[in-house]
Amino acid sequence: METTQLTSQFFDLFGHKASGVSTAPGRVNLIGEFTDYNLGYVLPCALNFSTQVAFNTRADNQIEVYSLNYPGEKDTFSVDGEIVQGESQWGNYIRAVVYVLKKRGYQLGGAELLITSDVPQGAGLSSSAALEVSIAGALNKAFNLGISTKDIALIGQQAENEFMHCQCGIMDQLISAQGEQGHALKIDCDDLATESVAIPDDLSLVIVNSNYPRKLVESEYNQRRLDCEGAAEKMLVPTLRNANLALLEQTKNQLTDNEYKRAFHVLSENQRVLDTVDALSNNDMPALRDLLAASHNSLRDNFEVTVPATDGLVEIISKALDGKGAVRMTGGGFGGAVICLCRASEIDAVKAAVDAEYQPKFGLTADIFVCQAGAGLLVEEVS
Repeated sequence: METTQLTSQFFDLFGHKASGVSTAPGRVNLIGEFTDYNLGYVLPCALNFSTQVAFNTRADNQIEVYSLNYPGEKDTFSVDGEIVQGESQWGNYIRAVVYVLKKRGYQLGGAELLITSDVPQGAGLSSSAALEVSIAGALNKAFNLGISTKDIALIGQQAENEFMHCQCGIMDQLISAQGEQGHALKIDCDDLATESVAIPDDLSLVIVNSNYPRKLVESEYNQRRLDCEGAAEKMLVPTLRNANLALLEQTKNQLTDNEYKRAFHVLSENQRVLDTVDALSNNDMPALRDLLAASHNSLRDNFEVTVPATDGLVEIISKALDGKGAVRMTGGGFGGAVICLCRASEIDAVKAAVDAEYQPKFGLTADIFVCQAGAGLLVEEVS
């Protein structure tokens, strides 16, 4: 949405101008799945889908928030009392950010917030992280809190972990806060060091949302994390970041089958991230094809987070590309999207194959998005 359109609707709603607009993007992860909370490497890029928040302060200590994506709904709560979950699921993300800011000792007052987002929900493109980062960016500006983009990302992660009870790593929030136009961001989740990785100009990002109905995702997701932590504990290392495949093989007989498989995925995936950085630097499509295929196969066989619909999409797209592109499942799994890296000349073949084959096989219609690597958090004053 154009900023002027959002600020005009803010004026219509609240009767005065917004003081600023905070914009944070969704993301797609090129490779490095389930490595972030094991303090490994990830390689996401921000997208040209974003969540925008028009904001202003108010004289009392009430937060009043509306979303154009949920007409007729609003959430209101006080920053004075204990911040607890409310009836609005989307509103709870705002409460979660305020909860963490208060817990960290920041002084907040009342605020009026109007949200709009074009980040597809349920597609594994981090609509929740975009919301958390944009809200934190808005409140940071509104109350002159002086928070860095790195800490805004950490606040978003803490909100997700402690208030929303989803034990995600730092990747989604950090790329939303610090993304760079035309680049992926290699993130070392141990120390949060980042490296910009240029995406070749002739490489297109095609995201295909399976629209598979995701169920029981959080309990499955959290169980995978427990498996990883159990493997690390039995290998006598703080996290899987401190392990390697040789150590994993040495301790294999002490691990459950699931602990071994989860750890094998994470340790091999970390190396695939580093290799993908090199492949992008060399614009090496055969290497990208093999790396993304290996990642998908490991997510299917070792981490067990794919579903027939996403496996089917990968198969359909791989066949259509005939070696001229790379594809894998992306995001938290159990549905969601696949990411395809290909030349612009191959996009029509991918679209045609998905349109022709996916619905007859799975009874679902996929959404196809051709994307660019976008910029991270931007907070602008409204004149």
